[in-house]
Amino acid sequence: MNILEAHNTNNPSYLPIGRISAASTWHGAGSVCASGDWKDAALSALKRCAEDVDADAIINVAFEVDGVSYNDMGEIVLQRICASGMAVRFAAMAA
Repeated sequence: MNILEAHNTNNPSYLPIGRISAASTWHGAGSVCASGDWKDAALSALKRCAEDVDADAIINVAFEVDGVSYNDMGEIVLQRICASGMAVRFAAMAA
């Protein structure tokens, strides 16, 4: 799966499929990801979403931290990394 940085979403070399998003699992703030990096986990999930819609690439990938806290029995802070982008097909491959 290709990850491209493109600021012009009207580029004739690819056809947009639609916006996709995915997230890592919820985890304790500051915890270590078994695969090494929570951002990589979110990106891997985003790539699986792109494959589900037969995309050739994802453009304009952005990351965001989503979190919640619970204070009833001491502070518990959970967070996840959310990734989003535009799934596209290369025009030459779509024909």
